[in-house]
Amino acid sequence: MTTTWKSGEKKPNNQSTNNTISGTTLSSWSQQQKLAMIAGFAMLGLSLVVCACSKQSAKPALVSVSSPAPAPTLPAPPIAATSTIADTQTPPHKPARKTPKKRPADVTYSDANSGVSFLYPRKFSVISGDSAQADLAAVGDVPMNFVQPGGVAITTVALPANAYPGTDFASGFFNVSVNRAISQQECSHFAFVDTRNADGEPVDAEKVKIGDSDMEMTSDFTANAIKQAETHYYHNYVNSSCYEYSLSLSTEGFTTEGNVKHINRDEVFAKLEKILATVKVNPAQTEPVAQVVDPIAAGTGAATSSTSGKK
Repeated sequence: MTTTWKSGEKKPNNQSTNNTISGTTLSSWSQQQKLAMIAGFAMLGLSLVVCACSKQSAKPALVSVSSPAPAPTLPAPPIAATSTIADTQTPPHKPARKTPKKRPADVTYSDANSGVSFLYPRKFSVISGDSAQADLAAVGDVPMNFVQPGGVAITTVALPANAYPGTDFASGFFNVSVNRAISQQECSHFAFVDTRNADGEPVDAEKVKIGDSDMEMTSDFTANAIKQAETHYYHNYVNSSCYEYSLSLSTEGFTTEGNVKHINRDEVFAKLEKILATVKVNPAQTEPVAQVVDPIAAGTGAATSSTSGKK
């Protein structure tokens, strides 16, 4: 309750003091309250401002956490690009070294004049023309075994002289002859036949199958004090001609001494019969040309060296 003082009225001393103190106290308290209130409102306003700013700054963070943006999907690298890089890093290809061609073990003999062709081992030697008659190491020429004259030697294939070292082997031959003056019936016979029968009578010729050909076959055996020779004869009638193939072997004879072994005769004749099994007879040409075919010599796998045949 406020006391109102009128002008001109005197105040009692004690009353005046109390009222003054009371008025002063009230007046001072009201000013402090105002300051406090102002300060409080100021602090409250500042707090609101700070709080608002904090909420605004935190809001984007909450949004980014609750709704993360999906990560972009990168396309896979193309395979072709990887292959191209690998190709560029591959060292240049080195050409392979050329392997020398291996010479075949067998050589082809072909005589256009007689139509005869066959295979024989490369290490064997070939004699054609006038020297084609086989000579069995000092025993003498191997005679033709036709029943009528008119035979012509075509070629002879000889085994190497050192084919069987340490044995009594002297020589071995494969010989081809032809006789165009005899018939097919005469071709099935021989001028002389095998006489090694125990009772001394000749052994009749036998029919044999050699390769794809049917032939007649007989044998002959000759010997002296130094040498001995054995020949197997085969006849075949083709192209109106009688073809004779003789397989011959000679040895050192019965006087062989020391550490020299006797040759396996069956082994030698087996080699010669392999040559006979490859024989083919084609229609003869008019020009007398004999050829020995070497499959390596000419680059294409077939080269020939020609020798003239005896007509």
